[in-house]
Amino acid sequence: MLKIAICDDDINDLAHISNLIGKYQSEKNFQIRCDAFSNIVELLDSMHKHTYDILFLDILMPGLTGVQAAHEVRRFDNEVKIIFLSSSPEFAVESYTVGAYYYFIKPAAEEKLFPIIDKLVYNYEISDGALYIKLSSGIMRIPFNKLEFLEVMYKRLFFHLTDGSVKEIHGSLSDFETQLVSREEFIKVHRSYIVNMKYIQELSSKELIVYTKKRIPISRLLYDKIRQAYMDYLFQD
Repeated sequence: MLKIAICDDDINDLAHISNLIGKYQSEKNFQIRCDAFSNIVELLDSMHKHTYDILFLDILMPGLTGVQAAHEVRRFDNEVKIIFLSSSPEFAVESYTVGAYYYFIKPAAEEKLFPIIDKLVYNYEISDGALYIKLSSGIMRIPFNKLEFLEVMYKRLFFHLTDGSVKEIHGSLSDFETQLVSREEFIKVHRSYIVNMKYIQELSSKELIVYTKKRIPISRLLYDKIRQAYMDYLFQD
């Protein structure tokens, strides 16, 4: 799950960026947690408690400027990608003293913002790792973030990907179980299924539905454990 924070004292600009990120998430079928803040104090307080992958930061705000706030952020977080938002290019050069990833002139347009997020998502996926499977045509790399769920049936493994495609190989669930469930986003919900919680859309006591609308049965004995794990994943720090 990509975690994004936005800080802007202008409520309209804050809503604009939040809506664009929501649209990106919907169109790209990529799970994002987005937290919005209207002042620096709230932002810094949250960043001391939670980690974020991307920070959209307004330059001109009451109290600390965006650049000054970024210096504070860099005192405890050197990894978050900072994207500045400003109505003027005046602070562009100064912004890169804190390792800014990008400097946007308001209003941020979809055609400019989405390619930037695409690049960050790609880098996020690469750093997030992958598993490798042997197909008849050769070795295939499957980023963890592209694997929606893994299914076993009659000693055949089916890798269901987020684009709707399915890769099939001979094997058992145990071949990949340890590798997958050791990661926070994967959980075994049934003796025949391991699911990526990033893509759970609906969860009930009998089944869950993933983003590609496929229905996956849930072990009734495991439901309480699965529900708690999913809630913990959604609201993790």
